[in-house]
Amino acid sequence: MEYITLGNSDLKVSRLALGCMSFGEAKEGQYQWTLDYQDSEKIILKAYEAGINFFDTSNNYSNGTSEIFLGKAVRQLGRDNVVIATKCYFNPGKLSAEAIHREVEASLKRLGTDHIDLLVLHRYDYDTPVEETLTALNEEVKAGHIRYYGASSMYGYQFAEYCYTAKEKGFQPFTTLQNHYNLIYREDERDLIPVAEQFGVSRTSFAPYAAGRLTRKDWDGDSKRFLLDAKEGTRYDKNEDYDRKIAARVYDLSQKYGVSMADINLAWQYKKGVAAPIIGITKEKYIDDALQAFDVRLSDEDVSYLEELYLPHPITCNR
Repeated sequence: MEYITLGNSDLKVSRLALGCMSFGEAKEGQYQWTLDYQDSEKIILKAYEAGINFFDTSNNYSNGTSEIFLGKAVRQLGRDNVVIATKCYFNPGKLSAEAIHREVEASLKRLGTDHIDLLVLHRYDYDTPVEETLTALNEEVKAGHIRYYGASSMYGYQFAEYCYTAKEKGFQPFTTLQNHYNLIYREDERDLIPVAEQFGVSRTSFAPYAAGRLTRKDWDGDSKRFLLDAKEGTRYDKNEDYDRKIAARVYDLSQKYGVSMADINLAWQYKKGVAAPIIGITKEKYIDDALQAFDVRLSDEDVSYLEELYLPHPITCNR
């Protein structure tokens, strides 16, 4: 495992983060496919054994039960040995001061901890002044409830507004940007990623495998999540004819280097400056597989080969 320090923080994390959307009590709607506690615990402990110390969840994953599962599992590992990131926005009040204070308190209780290492703003809040949101975050930092904060999917100008306002007010700078990024979705290269680089923000991209589209020769999947999660099943289909060709090139390079297609995707992420891609998995074997990515060093020619067929895509995730 390789490790890196996030942004201007003192958070030293594994260069793979374990996404915890797969963990929690199954419910109707988006989260019918999640793992129960016993299976979730096995993957969390296996990840830690493999060197992963960075765990990413959210207050809205499986109605908060993802946080409960993660908190219960990591208590076996020692709180100081792990870095926990969670999020807020998909809750009453979104990113208002009242909502942030309320949701931080609730997340702390569900996680069973006295602090959150990294609180991520899940989306941009059009209804709350940026200064109000940042003031509330700063108060939570001073209270010791959160150590650092970051942002997730939004437009470049919106993230710049957060970063500039934090600087103007003398607040803590943003530590991370968790954005949607993979070989068949690179729209954030236009403006959001340059903003993150300008402010020294580390990137922890999500969906590095494009819902599995980039990890198998067959475009469609048969996993429980693929079949039951409507977003997962359709997000990448609008440009299927072109994107299949990119996936085929991922396969070509996997054969060249003797690794899985997943490893080629991760190696590309590292080549593009991502600090810690977030992998969401439901089987322990995928952890060992992902570790092989650190043995792959893509050449500039490899990167050009993977990227040259890309066409602009409709914006997803941003609101």
